[in-house]
Amino acid sequence: MSSHDERDAVLRRIEEWKLRPPRLTDDVITMAHGAGGKASQSLTEAVFKSAYGGPELERLDDGAVLDVPDGARVVFTTDAFVVTPRFFAGGSLGDLAVNGTVNDLAVMGATPRWLSISAVLEEGFSISELRDIVGDVADAAVNAGVEIVAGDTKVVERGAADGCYLTTSGLGTLDRDRELGAERVQPGDVVVISGPIGDHGMAVMLARGDLALDATISSDTAPLHTATAALLDAVPSTRWMRDPTRGGLASACNELAAASQLGVSLFEESLPVNPRVRGACELLGLDPLYVANEGKFIAVVPADDVDAALVAMRSVPVAADAVAIGEVNDEHPGMVVAHTPFGGSRIVDMLVGAPLPRIC
Repeated sequence: MSSHDERDAVLRRIEEWKLRPPRLTDDVITMAHGAGGKASQSLTEAVFKSAYGGPELERLDDGAVLDVPDGARVVFTTDAFVVTPRFFAGGSLGDLAVNGTVNDLAVMGATPRWLSISAVLEEGFSISELRDIVGDVADAAVNAGVEIVAGDTKVVERGAADGCYLTTSGLGTLDRDRELGAERVQPGDVVVISGPIGDHGMAVMLARGDLALDATISSDTAPLHTATAALLDAVPSTRWMRDPTRGGLASACNELAAASQLGVSLFEESLPVNPRVRGACELLGLDPLYVANEGKFIAVVPADDVDAALVAMRSVPVAADAVAIGEVNDEHPGMVVAHTPFGGSRIVDMLVGAPLPRIC
């Protein structure tokens, strides 16, 4: 098919999409559509993915692997950050914007290289606070070893935004000749995680100041690319990686199960959760499995390579507490099941609502 015919085919598909009503139960956007769960997934499928099309977008990975001239391969990703409050224990909107984008590149197996960053500012926003956020962006970029090469700024009327939003795009290079993807996952593979879950989400919740909890919990926001690189170098057979941000570990594992059409079994006694995070979640009626992380990643590796994977991950400070937490099987395809220490089990479904909005 010629490029002209391909263009015409794409335009016909878009026209058909415009005429086709979306398969959504909602008529308006709700906070649940930004929570990373079922509502987010439905919105993505019914509106964005069906309109844009394309094989890379079809995968719904954390970034797109692109072939460029001379045989080079790059990964491109983009993200937006609307966290409130903008400063919290262990981090801020600024370093979150950098680390979140760096980590989306890292779990695709790329070495992060360049970022662009854009700011949407509300009229009346403090220049002093903006300087603090920008300073955190600059520090985080240096710490992650990436260069900020482009950007943009827009200002909207007072009341038209909540102070400051940041949007980042990142470009990384694939220096290793290997593929990662849910289609490579096999029954018997093991799920590993780089450390405790739920720190970021609970740090932001406490920073909002409307919870009567006397606890200090710091966000885990951090760049992960040194740890993912160590894993890939030690275990070239690594199947798949993901950073469990919105919707937490539960949503990331559900995405894996759906994409691979295999089952994921998690062992609750192996799940790492800091005591303060666990206590805060119990008081609030939250499951740590669904609480956001910004400095953790999960990976699927062959069972024979688990020990090598954990040694490699633990050699990097950001993944010093890496552990195995589950396995892949063909017993319950497309589902995630958590097994309790008492011999019981429960289905870990995709997040439905938005218990923790504006978390990243």
